Amino acid sequence: MKRIEATIQTDKTGAVSDAIKDLVGGYSILEGNGRGSGKRQEIRSGRGTGSFTAEYNKVAVVITIVDDTEVEKVSSAIADASFTGKGGDGIIVVTDVVSALNIASKKTGSEAL
Repeated sequence: MKRIEATIQTDKTGAVSDAIKDLVGGYSILEGNGRGSGKRQEIRSGRGTGSFTAEYNKVAVVITIVDDTEVEKVSSAIADASFTGKGGDGIIVVTDVVSALNIASKKTGSEAL
């Protein structure tokens, strides 16, 4: 099993959700602040006379666990749905999952998904 963790722009969460909802058993989306290669937003202040650059960008992290055979398909779906062609589109990280336990059904391993 693999854990796929994709950090994407918050305005792409709907597109990514639509792209993977039929491919995975479930997923979580967490929203927060991040700082990477993307251009940060210019914010106006002082009645529009001044501005400053935001320290962080708004990001969303999509997390799911899939069987090893599904990693490429799910990663590609996320990448295609979140692509804009500009810096700051995001990053996808895939890590090994040693074990999984579904708390409600008590199933383990791939059956827990």
